[in-house]
Amino acid sequence: MPEGPELHLASLYVNKMCDGVVFSGPVIKSEVSKNPEVACTCESYRITATSRGKEVKLMLMPMKSDDNGEQQSKGGQADQPMDIVFRFGMSGYFRFTSEDELPKHAHLCFYTKEKPCRVLSFVDTRRFGSWQPNGTWQPDRGPCIMFEYKSFRENVLSHLSDRAFDRPICEVLLNQKYFNGIGNYLRAEILYRLNIPPFVCARDALEGLQSDDGFEDRKPLKNEITNTKTPERAKKKGIKQETGDLLRLCHTVPLEVVSLGGKGYDPEKLDYSAFKAWLQCYYVDGMKSISDHNGRTMWFKGDPGPMAPKNSKSPKAKKRAKKDDDHDYTDKKKVPKSVTESTTKKRAVKKETPKKEKTTHPKEAVLKSRKAEKTQEATMQRETRSSARRKKSSSAEPAAGRGKLAGRATRTNSK
Repeated sequence: MPEGPELHLASLYVNKMCDGVVFSGPVIKSEVSKNPEVACTCESYRITATSRGKEVKLMLMPMKSDDNGEQQSKGGQADQPMDIVFRFGMSGYFRFTSEDELPKHAHLCFYTKEKPCRVLSFVDTRRFGSWQPNGTWQPDRGPCIMFEYKSFRENVLSHLSDRAFDRPICEVLLNQKYFNGIGNYLRAEILYRLNIPPFVCARDALEGLQSDDGFEDRKPLKNEITNTKTPERAKKKGIKQETGDLLRLCHTVPLEVVSLGGKGYDPEKLDYSAFKAWLQCYYVDGMKSISDHNGRTMWFKGDPGPMAPKNSKSPKAKKRAKKDDDHDYTDKKKVPKSVTESTTKKRAVKKETPKKEKTTHPKEAVLKSRKAEKTQEATMQRETRSSARRKKSSSAEPAAGRGKLAGRATRTNSK
């Protein structure tokens, strides 16, 4: 995700590519973007850029052409300058290309007046970025960590009593109200250099720092760049001098990324070798990683600290352990592994047999009950049949007796 250094590099890129270039016509927004339209009616204008923390501002300045020094729009009114504030989200960046080479995910395009025209475009693959026409810096964001160092330092130290500083230091470093420009990789690098556990109370980590540390924050950026090209011993000495002052490293570490220039982070590039070589902790082999209370991955070394989330694990360490084990296995060791698997399967089958008997037992009980019901029905039917036979026999016997008496009577009468 682009952080303070990347947004500053983006503003430098715009100023370099758009220097002396005249833009014209409407600003075109892509159909899929949900951001607002940019109603620019200038026939000709120039673009410059500046950054502040995690925001970039494009300034559209109309070119003066009439007698009064003002350019008239089609409606007869003088064109007014416009500021557009961008927030890059997860994957935003600017590109200046020909119209034929327009990037696939270009969501806001500024066209030049020349022919064939070129395009300055805001590219955002994941579409988490945003822009605001006639916008201003967000009021909830604090001073910039890189270029407003004195105000940034005073803002943090004057608010240490706020409830926000009850949280772990690694989570407070992402709070843009106080650390405007710090992101995931910067917090890991800063805490690692100071050997501060990420999950200690932020107030404890910041208490004792002076509001004015005497650091010269008004040096030109070029001086910062030349200072980074010192021998390794001098660099180590510089780090040792800065050890213990967390706020100072929040200022100097991002400037180191800026000094990498085009060799740093770039969403469009595939080669991050220089940036990876600069990283000491973030995504570096041998470091640990766990999710903080906001679900963001925190990279660190050693003890995480007393405020670490419960049942937190390090997936990176687990992954590495598995790979090491796989490298240790030989072909001879793999054979008994398959044997043990077969034996365990056989044992599992033997253990499962009694479970089958248990499962068949209820079925047998049902069958037995059905058989018992059938036998009861059969006996009841037999009993009804026998009783019917008895009734028939009893009714037939008196009729036969009456017939015998009638026969006897006729015989006597005949005599």
